[in-house]
Amino acid sequence: MANIDSVPSPALEVRDLRVVIALAQAGTTARAAEVLHLSQPAVSRALLALEERLGAQLFERTPRGLTLTSAGDRLVSAAGPLLVELRELERRVRTPVAAPPRLRVVCECYTAYHWLPSALQSMRKSLPTLELSLALEHTRDPVGALTAGEIDAALLTTAAVPRGPLRERPLFADEVVFVVGRTHPLARARTVTSEALQGQTILGSVHTPAAEHTAFMRRLFGRKRPKKLRFERLPLTDTILEAARGGLGIAVMSEWIASPHLGDDLVALRLDTGPMRRPWRLAYRDELGPIALSLHQALTSAQPRRGT
Repeated sequence: MANIDSVPSPALEVRDLRVVIALAQAGTTARAAEVLHLSQPAVSRALLALEERLGAQLFERTPRGLTLTSAGDRLVSAAGPLLVELRELERRVRTPVAAPPRLRVVCECYTAYHWLPSALQSMRKSLPTLELSLALEHTRDPVGALTAGEIDAALLTTAAVPRGPLRERPLFADEVVFVVGRTHPLARARTVTSEALQGQTILGSVHTPAAEHTAFMRRLFGRKRPKKLRFERLPLTDTILEAARGGLGIAVMSEWIASPHLGDDLVALRLDTGPMRRPWRLAYRDELGPIALSLHQALTSAQPRRGT
């Protein structure tokens, strides 16, 4: 901050500029007084006091009225822009500073956190002031958090979005595959049937949403769950793959997660009825506005692909 002693202290004041401009436009102190809502003597005194402070004559007094001198012309030419700048400064001072844009995001499925950070990072290039945060505490109920205004956007795989202040846009679909160890009885088959899965142990993630688990079961077996089917929920992808590699069950995961680990000891199987695809959607609050479109574009560009 500048020292008060170093701040310029001009002899001119805003009211001086207004008086000079009014006199130049009106041509007489009487007409200028009407414009300024002052008495004629007050305008005359203001002009004399200003000329004395500046040490320069600003107007020639003639029988026909006032005529600008060269000094007065220079002052009037600069006075208008100065007053405009002061008015703009006042406007900026009165206008509240807008809070930086904010984006709070959560993912219904934890696998999205493998690639979401890179998508959010790309948004910073076009929105450098954007405040980004991951609301992990709302993973189990992202739609509820959206409705309550506790987050701004969510990546969904199964949760339904109610009508109202929420919007949703499709993103992409990834494929779910069945991964088994090379020694597993099903390893030689290229595809797997729902009948072949009965009696098996299915290895999944503890972070898989309950709704997604239900949708998976209905896709395989309809509304009747096989009694002999076992589910083991493990915390980490590496743990799930190691369990499959050791013959402890059949891992169920996205192809793009499994593909880097496939090889001599791990094999991916697909349903005999065709690829089992999982659709992803972006849900967001309506007031997110243009940021939602930027987020959708970033997520679409960064969508996971096989081998990533």
